[in-house]
Amino acid sequence: MDLKSLIAAGEQIAAEKGIKFEQVLSAIENAIAAAYKKEYRKRSEIIKAKFNPKTGEAEFWQVKIVVDPSQVKVLKNPERETKEEVESESGLVRFNPERHIFLEEAKKIKADAKVGDEIIFPLETKTDFGRIAVQTAKQVIIQNIREIERQSIKEEFSNKEGEIVSGIIQRFEKGNVYVDLGRTIGVMFHNECIPGEHYRVGERLRFYVLAVQEPDRKTPAIVLSRSHPNFIKKLFELEVPEIAEGSVEIKAIAREAGSRTKVAVFSKVEGIDAVGSVVGQRGTRIMAVTNELGNEKIDVIEWSEDPVKFIGNSLSPAKVKLVEILPRREAKVLVSEDQLSLAIGKGGQNVRLAAKLTGWKIDVRSQSRPEEIQEGGVAFASDSSEEFNSEESVSFSDSSDKSDKTN
Repeated sequence: MDLKSLIAAGEQIAAEKGIKFEQVLSAIENAIAAAYKKEYRKRSEIIKAKFNPKTGEAEFWQVKIVVDPSQVKVLKNPERETKEEVESESGLVRFNPERHIFLEEAKKIKADAKVGDEIIFPLETKTDFGRIAVQTAKQVIIQNIREIERQSIKEEFSNKEGEIVSGIIQRFEKGNVYVDLGRTIGVMFHNECIPGEHYRVGERLRFYVLAVQEPDRKTPAIVLSRSHPNFIKKLFELEVPEIAEGSVEIKAIAREAGSRTKVAVFSKVEGIDAVGSVVGQRGTRIMAVTNELGNEKIDVIEWSEDPVKFIGNSLSPAKVKLVEILPRREAKVLVSEDQLSLAIGKGGQNVRLAAKLTGWKIDVRSQSRPEEIQEGGVAFASDSSEEFNSEESVSFSDSSDKSDKTN
């Protein structure tokens, strides 16, 4: 094993994998310690190594852990000890003279030694390793580098959780979409895809980082989504400066991915039209978002602390005649006959999204037939809290009356 050649190889690996050389150096030290142990020491011993990248030289030592006689159980045959036998069923550490040292003896070597400390014993430096030991070192390096890389990627993407990333469609497997994110692969499960959206290998798209999980060999740690309501919010933050800087706030989002979304916005600064800012001149801003979503329809409405006003706005583009507030967060809404189908929407979608957006049960009826319950005209808001996760709690403020704008 040429230890000097490991320096150049380690630097190259660090550059390719985007990890620190110190981490690669640690993996090399673990590897040569494993090789040394395989070639020259006993299986139950704890061997550590220190590698000097400047000189290419290595130092080795054996480590023994300080234990108290009352807290251990002496093994009859320590040579046959397995990894699972390090602790007995009673919880006592099984004493092994190759890896443990009693406290009284440890204090002769180190006066201030205490239970749990490590006492080191220098070993003769050797660099001549057999084929099996070298193979062991190689496997240790590979495993260590993979683990370091997985943890490095997790740390990088932990800061991007809840943000938008760009990636290239790599492949499809069992209904899931695998995305090349540069340093790693992300997965968008089937239920996080936009229904009806078709993906092509090599296509670059934006994705919402839904979660960063513990690294796993089989499943990518980065879970992506395009159907999550917060994907809409983050897209608007990219397209609307007023939202990014905080003068306009998205208060609520209700989404049926691939079909329609309702977004309630509120201006924190007097004189700024929240709806107009989000829609943009001639609809340019909202068009940029809908193009990313495959032309999913988006209704932008003004949020209000007044439930009558907010519920009326939420049924946009329909024009509401009357909103009657009932107990238990229920509201009866009357519209003209020609606005009835528009207020309810296809399959009750418009009123359903309005209920989710506002958090109220909404019952839409014709003004000319107020006693008649309309098919699909009643929607509940039982799952509205799952639709949108705002970073801030909703605060009630006065807002001026503005006309709704719909894409």
